[in-house]
Amino acid sequence: MIKSIETMNIAEWHALFGSRTAILSDHIRNAAFVQAALAAIHQIKPGLAPERDRFFELHAHLHILLLLLHLAPNQALRPGAFIGFHTHTAISEVQLKITGILQNKPETAEGTVDRQLLTETLSFLRRQMLIETGDKAYFSDSYFGLWHCWIGPNQSQPQLYLEELQHLNEAPSLLSSALSRRPWLLAQAWMNFFLRRDQEALALLAEINSGFGLRSSDLFPLLSAMAEAGEWQRLLEWLAETAPLMERQKPNSLEIFYGYWDGVISHIPHAEQQMWGPLFRLSPSIYEQKLLMHGKWQQWMDYQLSTGTDPFAYRVGVFAPIEKHAPELLLPFYHQAAESYVLLKNRGGYKSAVKLLKRLAKLYKKRKDEERWETFIAAFASRHSRLRALQEELRKGKLIP
Repeated sequence: MIKSIETMNIAEWHALFGSRTAILSDHIRNAAFVQAALAAIHQIKPGLAPERDRFFELHAHLHILLLLLHLAPNQALRPGAFIGFHTHTAISEVQLKITGILQNKPETAEGTVDRQLLTETLSFLRRQMLIETGDKAYFSDSYFGLWHCWIGPNQSQPQLYLEELQHLNEAPSLLSSALSRRPWLLAQAWMNFFLRRDQEALALLAEINSGFGLRSSDLFPLLSAMAEAGEWQRLLEWLAETAPLMERQKPNSLEIFYGYWDGVISHIPHAEQQMWGPLFRLSPSIYEQKLLMHGKWQQWMDYQLSTGTDPFAYRVGVFAPIEKHAPELLLPFYHQAAESYVLLKNRGGYKSAVKLLKRLAKLYKKRKDEERWETFIAAFASRHSRLRALQEELRKGKLIP
């Protein structure tokens, strides 16, 4: 007797998906392949209750993800296996679909049927995650999303997290050499996070960083979870503790990391003081941006003067807030740069110097300090009277008669 889809378990669903998509085995793994595979699966999909339908769609997309990776359900991706551009694009689209499905939370996740599906789904994702190798994590996000979106919101007791830690502790003996240590440590860190054992979680992330190099995707789901829950003090403690782990991260990851700091500071203003030291060491460029964002005009200008920054490296609009709130800070900046351009002893340098001097003239006028300006420009022209080309540019700029 053929079993109906409504009564099949997860393993039977994947076997069915495999039989439906077998005809596509020779097709190129791209966006068209994804559509064809989904169509083949949906052709035999019956009407399902909403909560079961979500699980069906989740596993249909997980199965297609396996197909894109050329994997059987219990097969690990070989380290260094090549995946082409169009396949990568298709993988990313499927992962986004999976994220969307997980964010559509089941309404009866604690019901008998759903609890069984959750358990089987968790077992499926746990195994796929724990045998992942290399830099790419294709199933870790889904594993975390399942806990964060479908399991966590319905858990007021720690039992399921403790049970999951037990499953993870048993994984080395069950998977043997197939076990990948990075996701194994990461899953334990996440479970400890959900149990609010933050020091244990942070220690595991530090171990991952020491042994493999922490990925932003290992940490950011936890930071996002705290931000979503409004746990600002806890998030502050995590940001302070994990800042040293961000040293090897790319600039865009650092920008996201310090975006979490902005969220904390908006709720805990005094937290700003803890941000500056690590930020300066990690990324001087983001440090500059944050100084401007937080109105630290003096510190921003001190940094520019100490590094000899050229004012023309910035759009004029960058200086607008400083000109409005602390225009006096721009005076030494423009003076120093103008003198530097004169030292070039060429026409281009003189033209640049005059542009900066004209900015200075406007600032002195705005400060109602025209007398000081007149004294300066007269002395400047006299000091460089032998530089004929500079004198010509000063006259063209109407700075001297």
